[in-house]
Amino acid sequence: MATIKEIADKSNVSTSTVSRVLNNDQTLTVQTETRERILRVAKELGYETILERRLKQRQLNSKHVGIILTQSLDEEISDPYFLSIRQGIEMELASNGINTATFRLHETEGNQMMEGLDGLIVVGRVKETTLKAISQVDNVVYINHSQNEDLYDSVVINFELATEKALKHLVSIGYTRIGYIGGKEMEHMKNQRLISEDKRLTTFERFMKERDLFDQNAVFVGEYTMAQGYKLMKKAIQSAKLPEAFFIGSDPMAIGALRALQEANLNVPSDVAIIGFDDIEAAKFASTPLSTIRVHTREMGRTGVKLLLDRLNGRELPLTVTLPTELVIRESCGGLVTK
Repeated sequence: MATIKEIADKSNVSTSTVSRVLNNDQTLTVQTETRERILRVAKELGYETILERRLKQRQLNSKHVGIILTQSLDEEISDPYFLSIRQGIEMELASNGINTATFRLHETEGNQMMEGLDGLIVVGRVKETTLKAISQVDNVVYINHSQNEDLYDSVVINFELATEKALKHLVSIGYTRIGYIGGKEMEHMKNQRLISEDKRLTTFERFMKERDLFDQNAVFVGEYTMAQGYKLMKKAIQSAKLPEAFFIGSDPMAIGALRALQEANLNVPSDVAIIGFDDIEAAKFASTPLSTIRVHTREMGRTGVKLLLDRLNGRELPLTVTLPTELVIRESCGGLVTK
C-alpha cells in the first residue's frame, strides 16, 4: 500500500496536507483542485484511509469462520505438522478479531454444526462431495491440499520438488542404496478413513526408478508417528540388505528411526544417513540433529486466513499459493556444513 509521503510527492504538496485531506480534516483550508488531486493520486496508488480500514475491520469482526481439521487429536499430537498449521490459522484469525469455530471432520455429522459461517478453512484432504455434504459455505480455503483450483483458494507446498531436493542431495554425496520410510495420507470421514496418494512416496519411487536405483524392499510404510518410525526402521535393520541412506516422510518418524538405529549400534550418518521432512523444533535437538526439509507450516496457516479475508472483501478469482520449502543440512546426512 502507498505511503502518505509517496502521495505527497506525486501530488506536489506536503505530507501534512495529504494526511489532513485523507482524514477529512474540516479545519483545513485547501483549494478544491488540490484536494481532488490528492484524492485521485491516493486512489491510483491504492491507499486506504484510516476510516476505510476501520470500516473494513468492523465488517470482518462481524464474520464467523469455521476451521475444519481432517486429523484426529491423537494425530496432531504425534505429528506437529498439522498442529503448527492450525496454530498459524488461529493466531492470524485472533489478530484480526474474527469469530471462529473448530470442527474435526471425523466427529462431524450432517450440516447442523456448519450453519451461520461466512467462510471455511480446511486443513488437509477433503473431497468436494464430502465438504458439500456438511456445509453450504461458498468461501473455502484449503491448506496442504488443492481440491479444485477453479473454485477454491488453497495454500500448498510442492511435495514433489521438496522430495527431489532431499533425494538429489543424497545422490550428490554418493548414496545409491536409498530407502524410504513414511506414513499413509488419510482422508478422514465419519466412521471411516480413506487412504490417499502420498506425493512423497510416489515421487521417491519415480525418482529412484528414473535412475535405476529403486528397490521395493527398501520401502517401509506405516503411520505418521514416532513409534512407527521406530518400528519400521527396526524392520529395515532386520532385512537382508539395509539401505545406506533413508528419506523419511516426517521428522517424528525420523526421530523414532534414529532410536532404532542407536539400539542396533549403528552410527548416523557413517552407517546410515537420514533426511527427514517438516523441520519441527525437535529436529535440531535429536540425538543426531536431523537434516530435513523445512516447511513453513505456521505461514501456511496465516496465508490461508489472508486469502479467506481477501475473499470476504470481494475477490472472486480463486488463488493457489505455493509456499517454498528448504533443505536444511545437519549432522544426520553429512556431506555439507551443518546448520
